[in-house]
Amino acid sequence: MRLRITPALPLVLGLAACIPSSNRPAPPAPPPLDLPAPDDRGGTSEEVSQLPAPRPAWEARPVAADAQQVADQTYIVRSGDSLRAIAERVGAGSEAIARANDLAPPFTIRTGQRLRIPGGRYHLVRSGQTGIAIARAYGVEWSRIVATNDLAEPYILRTGQRILIPGDARPRSAAERAAAFRLEIDDIITGGEPAIAANQAPAKAVATPRRVLPATAAISAPLSRPGRFLWPVDGTIVSRFGAGASGERNNGIKIAVPMETAVKAAADGTVAYVGDGIAALGGLVIVRHGENWTSVYGHASKLLVQRGQAVKKGQTIALSGDTGFADRPELHFELRRGRTPIDPTAQLPRR
Repeated sequence: MRLRITPALPLVLGLAACIPSSNRPAPPAPPPLDLPAPDDRGGTSEEVSQLPAPRPAWEARPVAADAQQVADQTYIVRSGDSLRAIAERVGAGSEAIARANDLAPPFTIRTGQRLRIPGGRYHLVRSGQTGIAIARAYGVEWSRIVATNDLAEPYILRTGQRILIPGDARPRSAAERAAAFRLEIDDIITGGEPAIAANQAPAKAVATPRRVLPATAAISAPLSRPGRFLWPVDGTIVSRFGAGASGERNNGIKIAVPMETAVKAAADGTVAYVGDGIAALGGLVIVRHGENWTSVYGHASKLLVQRGQAVKKGQTIALSGDTGFADRPELHFELRRGRTPIDPTAQLPRR
């Protein structure tokens, strides 16, 4: 399913990115579990004009599975060597060498020191490549690459960095690689930003969807504290956080609302993703907040913001729908701290 641009109601929002609706009749809503009070901040996003269909950052730079195989070995430090120069010489990652030898910043080494070079497949990161694109090229989960390389917030790769590709499997065809990789929310949060040069700063968020940052630009993470989160919609909770009756796990909550209800940002932040790349969630917006918080809004029928856009608490960022695997017009809403899903009802005002 791909996004298409179609006119929305002219008296409401002008043009917006629309997700095809399932056109299923909505069943009667069950009795409410928790009802947040209507938010008086209300209002729609600023006028949106010719909002283009979003293109994921991981599609902007192709990745070839050309990792260099490095053997386990010992390296004796020479006069004038640096950890970075040694990594370049042997083809391994400087971070991997530092971890293997318990070296702490500023990674001081001395002439004659014996360093263990950990073997494996090392991928050289090129400009604009994302973790997701790298994982897809090798047919492995990005979360495994994160764990193997001990990557941490903000998960922005550096051009020229060599990252270790875990596992021995080498899928040969594009179909095999596609089957071995499935996009998840965690992938977008940790592997969706393009690589930048070591001396390059990420781009600052923009205030309007009319100014679109290129897919190859890494976006700086918000620094401000999110404070108390806001209910994104006023509706009925129809699915709670945690394990469901049939054993499936819900990393957020689902809130039944009328079709095309305004979906509001739960706190100030920066849009990290807009699109429909996760089939189950349909139209999807992901917003980063300060202190490693992230909010997730799924099943949208219209997307009203762009990646890299700064949004304010209570600002309308999408319209609700029944896209993806929704059972009714509803909003899938998640809060995450780092990579960990948090029960949203514990962070939202009780009503």
